[in-house]
Amino acid sequence: MSFDYSLNTTTPARKIDYAAELNPAQLEAVTAEPGPLLVIAGAGSGKTRALTYRVAWLVDQGATPESILLLTFTNKAAREMIDRVSNLVTCNVEQIWGGTFHSIGNRILRRHAPAAGLRNGFSILDRDDSSTLMRSCMEDAGLKGKSKTFPKPDLIIEILSLAANKKAPLDRMISHQFGHIQEYYRDIEDLAARYEKKKKESNAVDYDDLLTLPLKLLRENEDIRAQYQQQFAHILVDEYQDTNSIQAEFVDLIGALHHHIMAVGDDAQSIYSWRGANFENIMTFPERHEGTRIIRLETNYRSIPEIINLANQAISQNTQQFPKNLVATRPPGVKPALVALEDGRQQANFVAQRVLELAEEGVALKDIAILYRSHFHCMELQMEFTRRNLPFNLTSGLRFFEQAHVKDVAAFIRFLVNSQDEVSFRRIAGLLPGIGEKTCSKIWLQINQGQALFSIKVPEKARAAWDQWVQMHQDLLEGDIQRHPQSLIQIILDMWYDDYLKTTYANYENRLEDLNQLQTFAKSFSTTEEFLTQLSLLTNVDTANGASATPLDAVRMSSIHQAKGLEFPVVFLVMLCETLFPSSKSMEDKNAEEEERRLFYVAVTRARDELYLTYPRSRSTANYGNVYLAPSRFLSDFSRESCNMWRIKPQPTTYGNHPVPKHYTPKDDDSEPF
Repeated sequence: MSFDYSLNTTTPARKIDYAAELNPAQLEAVTAEPGPLLVIAGAGSGKTRALTYRVAWLVDQGATPESILLLTFTNKAAREMIDRVSNLVTCNVEQIWGGTFHSIGNRILRRHAPAAGLRNGFSILDRDDSSTLMRSCMEDAGLKGKSKTFPKPDLIIEILSLAANKKAPLDRMISHQFGHIQEYYRDIEDLAARYEKKKKESNAVDYDDLLTLPLKLLRENEDIRAQYQQQFAHILVDEYQDTNSIQAEFVDLIGALHHHIMAVGDDAQSIYSWRGANFENIMTFPERHEGTRIIRLETNYRSIPEIINLANQAISQNTQQFPKNLVATRPPGVKPALVALEDGRQQANFVAQRVLELAEEGVALKDIAILYRSHFHCMELQMEFTRRNLPFNLTSGLRFFEQAHVKDVAAFIRFLVNSQDEVSFRRIAGLLPGIGEKTCSKIWLQINQGQALFSIKVPEKARAAWDQWVQMHQDLLEGDIQRHPQSLIQIILDMWYDDYLKTTYANYENRLEDLNQLQTFAKSFSTTEEFLTQLSLLTNVDTANGASATPLDAVRMSSIHQAKGLEFPVVFLVMLCETLFPSSKSMEDKNAEEEERRLFYVAVTRARDELYLTYPRSRSTANYGNVYLAPSRFLSDFSRESCNMWRIKPQPTTYGNHPVPKHYTPKDDDSEPF
């Protein structure tokens, strides 16, 4: 095959010795003949370098910059790649169409607004704007305040977004992921139609429209489709395993003329199905593009061989994959450590102590990451680090006690104990439909004047929710609120707040699990007053230590999903227990289990020098006491020789005012978990 480009008379900024600057697999990908190309880029294998040099090589071979379409998942990634290319070639790389799918979609819509059913100068709604528009739709339909269990505008927008990104019918999306509001399907369907109508009247699009409308435009307008198919002789897609069905179809359609599509990704790192990514896109790429050449980048520059060996064994258990075997380039180091602990508290204590020892040995705290499957898995870790005054940054969400749902429940309890707590009352009132700031101030004035809650006048649209909360408040006051903080939380959930969670948040189950963890935390206190005191102390310590700021030298706590693409010298992977990781939802579904294993693989391959795999044998729960936890099935995916079983032999030293266990040694027995 030969290239057929429009002549580009520019020359490289320097003569690039591709063979000297790339490894053999990268060189093969960069200099591949035109045609469909699937590059399976293993973790730490230099895929960005391959993509950058591929763009430079295309230009070097005569491709014009405007004929190149580079699709990424962040604008930052696109800018960085184009900046790197600019250091390799002399042409104006700004003419390359590089950016996210959404930014490219917006660019196409701006050029062809009328053909897409829009007027020039259309607005783009952010998520808050979309919720405001949906709230207007609910008012028009007479649905605002219809029922305490009717979903809030934010949740409806989230449902519509997921349906769009997964190309799923609305009824199926609701039944599969939001079964608790399925009774309102017809109402939501009507609201979806009203929402589309209002967007059109407002000459506005939302974020999802930036994907769906360009695809619709290309499908339905032959001239426009032909224009872009002709222009983009070369399409390069980064992180292809993360594409959803709309994005994959967009690439297939716009590349249908030349078939010069380079899809770069790693099937072993496909972990975002919950937000619409379709694993089948990368697996079926060769079937959709006849003559696809598959090139594997298997040289890992990131991790020591011992970590790569464990990762290879772990991912090999998946049946749906492009088999690969990562090979480390670094010299040997220490085997990953597998540490069994008694419970979550001991796990938190071990991690904190080991972090202190590493710090004593000269490891910067910012070079240490603690990764977990779900946000609530790190509650004990947050508390332990807070108690020890160990700085940490949390990238998986807010700190535990700062989360809205935790603060909401705390406000209910604080107002029970102290009826003069204006801050807590205002937080509670803010949860009730029909009560704004002005109304709240009027109500608070009546409370200060000694009026009973039942006799206070509230707007008619707020009356039902107000009466329900007041009844719950009175019932709780008549109980023994000083002795059972755990029971109070459960009653608040059962009588009122659980319905609020269901109708407000798309991640209802995760937030409910957080509140179950709050109940577990509350079990250790004999009175409500003690519980609230400790809650305040922990929150104030968070604030004093700059929870909202970002310490320069601090341990990173992150969900695995948010750590993808990052790397750290030291990684702790915690809560490796059945039902937690893999999650209980995935254990009956082979496809879901394989995605969980890919998530485990992603976590392991974040580590460069040291890896610690920890699991507690039991877990304290709010309703069932201590529950036995089996080790994660993923811990049986690699051989006994791949890691060291550790036991702790403390030899007291100090780091600041904290004792540090100095030595850890492998266990002599093979009792668990192999």
